[in-house]
Amino acid sequence: MIAARRWPLLGHAAHKIRLTALPAIFSCTAGILRGNYAMSAYDAVKFLHILTVVFMAAPLYNLIVVNERLRFGKAPYAVDRYFENLIKTNALRCFVFQVTAFVTGILLILLPGESLSVLFTNRILLAKSILLLVLTILLSYVHFGIQPRIEALLTQVQSEQIPPVIAEQLLPWRARRKKLAGFCLFFVATLVLLGLQVFVRFDPLLTGLLILLAALFSWRVYKTNIPYGWF
Repeated sequence: MIAARRWPLLGHAAHKIRLTALPAIFSCTAGILRGNYAMSAYDAVKFLHILTVVFMAAPLYNLIVVNERLRFGKAPYAVDRYFENLIKTNALRCFVFQVTAFVTGILLILLPGESLSVLFTNRILLAKSILLLVLTILLSYVHFGIQPRIEALLTQVQSEQIPPVIAEQLLPWRARRKKLAGFCLFFVATLVLLGLQVFVRFDPLLTGLLILLAALFSWRVYKTNIPYGWF
């Protein structure tokens, strides 16, 4: 105040600086907040996307369920009904997770301001999109093609045991479903591997080795009930 009285021009200049600086400060702060919100939204969607892919591991647990059922040998109809209910409802959950993975994947492209054309220019994203489409097609075939045939055969059971004639008819459908689940498990593992390389690529030899290990693990799960996780 004393300086303002002695040097009125200096006080006027300081007041003018405050008037011009405050909007700039507010604008900068708002920009930072918008940037933080955008980054937080991106991180949240990224977390949901990764978590969804983890939840898409239904083929792994369906194969475990099928192999555990084989340990029962000849079992009452109620056992087969219970296992079939698990597999059938897992398919519905997997449809939801696949849609979620697709939507969050699109958001991960749009939130940073990218164009959807990157789906075709980025080979990793293109491969991921194709694999997700293949997974959806295979799941649709299993759920709408194979599962209704299994259900139709099971509805013919009128006793506590499945008759041998029906059991023989069930066998090829269940074998086909199990084989497709093995392929789906491999595709899900490959999706995870590709997802880690959208922006930073692995060494090609390492990628090839990891794909081979994913194939071997899928084959292992297809053949055994992996009592110790990896083995």
